[in-house]
Amino acid sequence: MHASQGRSVGLGLALASAFAFGGSGVAAKPLIEAGLDPLHVVWLRVTGAALVMLPVAWRHRRLVLRKPALLAGFGLLAVAGVQACYFASISRIPVGVALLVEYLAPALVLGWVRFVQRRPVTRAAAAGVVLAVAGLACVVEVWSGLSFDALGLLLALGAACCQVGYFVLSDQGGEGDEAADPLGVIAYGLLIGALVLTAVARPWGMNWSVLGGSAEMNGTPVPAALLLCWIVLVATVIAYVTGVISVRRLSPQVAGVVACLEAVLATVFAWVLLGEHLSAPQIIGGAVVLTGAFIAQSAAPKAPKAPKAPKAPKGPVASGGPAPVEGELSVGRSAT
Repeated sequence: MHASQGRSVGLGLALASAFAFGGSGVAAKPLIEAGLDPLHVVWLRVTGAALVMLPVAWRHRRLVLRKPALLAGFGLLAVAGVQACYFASISRIPVGVALLVEYLAPALVLGWVRFVQRRPVTRAAAAGVVLAVAGLACVVEVWSGLSFDALGLLLALGAACCQVGYFVLSDQGGEGDEAADPLGVIAYGLLIGALVLTAVARPWGMNWSVLGGSAEMNGTPVPAALLLCWIVLVATVIAYVTGVISVRRLSPQVAGVVACLEAVLATVFAWVLLGEHLSAPQIIGGAVVLTGAFIAQSAAPKAPKAPKAPKAPKGPVASGGPAPVEGELSVGRSAT
């Protein structure tokens, strides 16, 4: 019962994370069109979130000594790496192609779990990944603008690998008796990511005046500061917090497939808020992604079967207590 409840909570958090991450694009695009460089928007996003999480970082300051490798890996891969590689890739190849390559991460997570960690992977989870990737191909309409720029594709694959690091590190951070608090990991990951992106984005050359004005969202003026607040608080802080906790309650492979919904949600948000209409293949692809995510999340690994209790011997029972009753076993916590 407890495992089932934990799995339901984890699924809900994973969906909330996908919703929050998916809403980042519709808020960032008006800022970019208003005159901000995409890399500067990423820097504002990560740095703003890091400042919000500063009190949390101070509270968990002992993590710096206890888990330095985990914090450094999360900041470099899950925060800075994903953002920098993705935005660099879309400067060379179509956005749809880059998004599809990046969201090959769930398949790469399965490969990590199966061949590096040597843990079993359910057939349903693998089938869910195949469906999700196929659906994403329709959502982003990969056939409409395929460009085989080797460096661009390599950067997009780098974003996918960094996203694998996000799921794997989120899962490993919760293992052991001295598991790292997820809020502390996120806080220091954002701080490290902000430092790395500062060197890459060089924000001192940014057009700061854009933030004091308004940006057009499908013809409607919206304060740029409001859009930035959404990107920082919802699309980054809430997105990372719910995402990391969901990975610990589910598993990297299941949470990774559910995260594919981000692309579907981003497309729907763009349709409603930016007037970017969905085509029939995109709608069908969205349904396929939902189906794949549902199949994967519903496939929990089975707990190992407990050995049968020895049958009670005939005749008097030896000293030390009553005879054991068949089936009366101590069952450990089932895997989720």
